[in-house]
Amino acid sequence: MSLYHETAAIVTGPSTHGGSLKSRIYGNKDLKSPPAQVYALAFESSKWSAVLKEVVENSQLLQKERKSQITPTLSILLAHDLLLAKKGIALPASHGLRVSIEKHKARLQSEFTRARLRRKCPTVDALKAVIDAQSGPAHPRWIRVNSLKSTVDEQLDTTFKGFEVVPTVSEVMAPTSSNKKVLCLDSHVPNLIAAPPGIDFTKTPAYQSGAIILQDKASCFPAYLLDPRPEDGDIVDACSAPGNKTTHLAAILHERGGLAAGQQRILAFEKDKNRAKTLAKMVRAAGSDKVTVIHPGADFLKTDPDAPEFRAVGALLLDPSCSGSGDCRA
Repeated sequence: MSLYHETAAIVTGPSTHGGSLKSRIYGNKDLKSPPAQVYALAFESSKWSAVLKEVVENSQLLQKERKSQITPTLSILLAHDLLLAKKGIALPASHGLRVSIEKHKARLQSEFTRARLRRKCPTVDALKAVIDAQSGPAHPRWIRVNSLKSTVDEQLDTTFKGFEVVPTVSEVMAPTSSNKKVLCLDSHVPNLIAAPPGIDFTKTPAYQSGAIILQDKASCFPAYLLDPRPEDGDIVDACSAPGNKTTHLAAILHERGGLAAGQQRILAFEKDKNRAKTLAKMVRAAGSDKVTVIHPGADFLKTDPDAPEFRAVGALLLDPSCSGSGDCRA
């Protein structure tokens, strides 16, 4: 399967890995193409999708290639590389998809020029600047310090050493902060940090050890608002994967002493077995596996509430929408 077919399957198919586009791609072990290539193609094509869709439609590419294998999604991906990629389409010259798209190269380039001029951009670089401005991150990168493994003070002295602490998120998102090391300690959710979206924390020792977790601020509110305490007993997380809220619950209980004597457990349900594997991996990485009982493939709605296992349950968290990647909806 080609890079383009695999990318099309990722962007149009249902997610079985959860989390962000990046985590879905890099967590997909069935990919034959390099994950970095798939991610770059998916991300850039998505960013340019409005222009590329306009170009494809006006060129009547799909109408003229009804007998070929080109789908609407493939047409966007192929048009992106034909018009914008430095090396062009990443397929052999004789490949059917490449032949089908390149026979319309002149018309596609003409429609691309028209699309550029309609946006009053004198050059392609000017159009790129417009597209980048339109698709630029509107939210900071949210990072939760995992209190099971670290503290905010420890992270300020290590991972965030050299960062300037500013009082507001707006200062983090100011244009002058895009390449500047600044952060803001969130005023609502404890242990939550806002950083500029362009900084990659996934290669830091803290991220790789589970000491920090990339988690959207909106995703932090359910556990924060549930406010579990030792006297609440066991807690059910009814829709757990990929695990951000599950591990957040464990961190809150740890800070309040509920896990010290083994008196509380988190009962995590995930009816999708593939997503349950992601959940188990995250729970282990965050250091909450000893207090989290995962029910892989189990539908919470079909669970017997009178079963002995649930006698000590005193709280329930239910948040069906899994955001979690720390970069949006804040």
